[in-house]
Amino acid sequence: MTQLAGPAAPPQVPRSGRNVPVAIVVGLLLLGAVGASLFWHKEIFLGLALLAVGAALWELAQALARRDIHLPLLPLLVGAVGILVSSYVAGSEALLVSFMLTAGGVVVWRVLDGTGPAALRDANAGIFAAAYLPFMAGFAMIMLSMPDGARRVLLFVLLAVASDVGGYVAGVLVGRHPLAPAVSPKKTWEGLAGSVVLSCVVGAIGIAWGFGANPLIGVGLGLATVITATVGDLSESLLKRDLQLKDMGSLLPGHGGVLDRLDSMLLSAPVVYLVLLAFLPVGD
Repeated sequence: MTQLAGPAAPPQVPRSGRNVPVAIVVGLLLLGAVGASLFWHKEIFLGLALLAVGAALWELAQALARRDIHLPLLPLLVGAVGILVSSYVAGSEALLVSFMLTAGGVVVWRVLDGTGPAALRDANAGIFAAAYLPFMAGFAMIMLSMPDGARRVLLFVLLAVASDVGGYVAGVLVGRHPLAPAVSPKKTWEGLAGSVVLSCVVGAIGIAWGFGANPLIGVGLGLATVITATVGDLSESLLKRDLQLKDMGSLLPGHGGVLDRLDSMLLSAPVVYLVLLAFLPVGD
């Protein structure tokens, strides 16, 4: 007697919630574009950074609109260009001055459109966006402007990628204990350990091979990057949870939005810049 088959089992969803093959292909293409731009013409990387920050600002504006918060997007985009270009051309003082001008422009632009509680809320959100995105990215532009800037920025990018990849792999394979379940349920302590291991290895190899310096500097840099990258990732997760979003956008297949990829890099940029500046002389 033939038995009736039960209902088909639902397809297994990866613990990451991502289309892993697509994410890998897109990630490799992005990494290849970054590497090619750095060692071909550094100004091309500056252009890529401008596109990424502009796209992330647009994503953030769309997300905040869900809470009736409207970013003054035009002055933010103009200010982002000014911040990144001036940081690359003139250094840290220009970064600070251009950020202050951008913040002031955002406030004036919003006040000219009307006053009241809504204007104050939008202006505050605009200043936050300017500090969160172009100001933090400006430290990568300062590194880029140095004679050995291509190597410094490449190491910065690889450290952030190592933190993400190490955390992802360890979290999927052996993750059991949630790191911050109220903010990001999928992040685990095992994933954090994976981030530490891979980032320290990449940091040690990158410092020794790329700069001929003590690998212990790279280990310390790897640890610092994991801390800032994790804080940046959790901060964006908290923002997305408040906005009831899974991703900030969908511009990058398999990854979500541009801001979903920049979140771990933004807070890491000033730390990597300062550590490298303190321990490594600027080379040719």
